[in-house]
Amino acid sequence: MAKPPADTVIDALLERHGQTYAEELGIDVAKGTPSVLFRLLVASILFSARIGAGQAVKAARALADEGWTTAEKLAATSWQQRVWVLNRHGYARYDERTASMLGDACELLVDRYRGDLRRLRAEAGRDPKEERRLLTEVKGLGEVGVDIFFREAQVVWEELFPFVDRRAAQAARRLGLDADPRALAGDRNPEAFARLVAALVRAGLANDHDAVLEAARARSSA
Repeated sequence: MAKPPADTVIDALLERHGQTYAEELGIDVAKGTPSVLFRLLVASILFSARIGAGQAVKAARALADEGWTTAEKLAATSWQQRVWVLNRHGYARYDERTASMLGDACELLVDRYRGDLRRLRAEAGRDPKEERRLLTEVKGLGEVGVDIFFREAQVVWEELFPFVDRRAAQAARRLGLDADPRALAGDRNPEAFARLVAALVRAGLANDHDAVLEAARARSSA
């Protein structure tokens, strides 16, 4: 069966999955403030655990609903408070370990960067490789977590754009799209591209590549 045109595949993909995880969490990444970047970092830690994305969204939203939207505020909480909130909101299997990691992460962020990831960016000289190295020093944030952070942060940290992580690249290839970041980005701006990359990740997690292609074929023949 003939493959539908790439633009049609992308349109179908975005129609089904065109929302970043930051948007789902109400995080306006374009603002680039310390609170925004911290919430994105926490979400990246939660999403990188072996847990469903829906559960991670619930946990990240619950932490924000408690008002723990800065490194200083979360650092001021007790381990037991963090465990309780995580346990109540879908993170039961990882609540104790994650509560400890979040505490350690906040301690480093406050002590070294005064709770402001923009200082980490400045220390890295806006070099993505150095930013990655410094971010992996944050407890609970491994390579996968940094990929998640970069996917969303490319909206405001222009040195990251265009960024495509392994999961998004795999989904792109399954959909017959060019997985090269610059080719995939085309003339899209960082915000539009972040939505596309998130859509690829969501399609991969949902394993509905065939459904996306079928929707694209229907568009082509309409």
